[in-house]
Amino acid sequence: VGGANLVTFLPPSPSGVCARGADEWDSPPPDKRWQVIGQNHASYWFHLFSTVLQVIKVYSEDNTSRAVEVPSDITARDICQLFILKNHCIDDHSWTLFEQIPHLSIERTIEDHESVMEVQSGWGMDSHCCLYFRKNYAKYEFFKKPLDFFPEHMVSISSETNGIMSHSQLIQTFLSSSSCPEIHGFLHAKEHGRKSWKKFYFVLRRSGLYFSNKGTSKEPRHLQLIAEFSDSDVYTLLSAKKVYGAPTDYGFCVKASKLNSARDLKLLCADDEQTRTCWVTAMRLFKYGMQLYQNFVQPHQKQKSSPMRSISENSLVAMDFSGHKSRVIENPSEALSVAVEEGLSWRSKNLMILLLSDIRISFSSLAIHVAQLWFHSKLSRDEAQKLITQQGLIDGVFLVRDSQSNPRTFVLSLCHTQKIKHFQIVPVEENGELFYSLDDGHTRFTDLLQLVEFYQLNRGVLPCKLKHHCARITL
Repeated sequence: VGGANLVTFLPPSPSGVCARGADEWDSPPPDKRWQVIGQNHASYWFHLFSTVLQVIKVYSEDNTSRAVEVPSDITARDICQLFILKNHCIDDHSWTLFEQIPHLSIERTIEDHESVMEVQSGWGMDSHCCLYFRKNYAKYEFFKKPLDFFPEHMVSISSETNGIMSHSQLIQTFLSSSSCPEIHGFLHAKEHGRKSWKKFYFVLRRSGLYFSNKGTSKEPRHLQLIAEFSDSDVYTLLSAKKVYGAPTDYGFCVKASKLNSARDLKLLCADDEQTRTCWVTAMRLFKYGMQLYQNFVQPHQKQKSSPMRSISENSLVAMDFSGHKSRVIENPSEALSVAVEEGLSWRSKNLMILLLSDIRISFSSLAIHVAQLWFHSKLSRDEAQKLITQQGLIDGVFLVRDSQSNPRTFVLSLCHTQKIKHFQIVPVEENGELFYSLDDGHTRFTDLLQLVEFYQLNRGVLPCKLKHHCARITL
């Protein structure tokens, strides 16, 4: 360790993470990969190997699970990086680790910097709590579009500002410890020891969450502290109406870290999704402050500082193998045209293989869309809404599914302004050819892949472009 370099063999792992599946690497792998680690990394690896390893189990949305052995000081971001690598996912910084407590029907985002073992230490022996790995496009969206998350009528600032605050000013106000932003408005609260819910005027400050016992008064004598966040976390309710008898399904709660019974929850309920999102986001910001912003910018800083930004940018070039000799295609326009031709050729080739198969199946299952991550086949309307909600209610989150009311059609489910809308994709026949359309045949596409690619670039008849597809993975 004291020399110029430390030479050792390690299994492939994401940067900063040494982990292995519980059923893997009981004996050294046959293709031992030797790596040379500089002296500045030696102490880190010495610490890593001297750390006690523990087994954790992580679930995906289809309820498949995988057990992995990890260091006891591993963070949520490290876990996500591990599963991104193991499942060959694209790292778009939206993958998230969730804590779900089934017996309370609540869940929350585990922040990227949080220790996973510390989270698990707060679970009871018989609580059956779970870790889930899935996308959450809304995790840091409030840093990009804060005015969408914090409606003007719900936010007040102690220092007077002239005119409407800009995006950067609003976020800076929440991150600066010297400022005193405040979220206020009406929420339904479950009365302690009763089944009934009552509407109160609430005020959220850095010091905690308060409710007023006299209308909308903010006088200190009328404000009562209901929760503070130094040792508590905010969770969303998975079935607010069904489980807790809430007036709406936009429920959330504050739970102390070491308490796991329903009577310890501070149960709240908003009238709409935007209001709930505002309260939950503000509570996260008040609890973690600048640490959340560092979590947001860290992956982007790594990309900028890394000399090898990505394999696709630095290691791959376009090649032409059509002649007797191969050549590098240096002209970007020519490279793009070759790529398009290759894509069309790949489509035709794979469809021909399927058509020549002896299995007699319908045209819809032969179509190329069945292999796309955004296509979810026999998903109901309610299941589609649940999946989009889980993966983030921001503009452009979408999926395509079979229509349940009309077997020959498909449905595009899309999120816009925190509401989920459903658009029917209708098949149009002309001269014996089948096309697909979202606008009664005015704009036609030969397959669903072409349709999705078009609306990713053009809004057309939709309220916004398709931006983030909902994807499910099997661990």
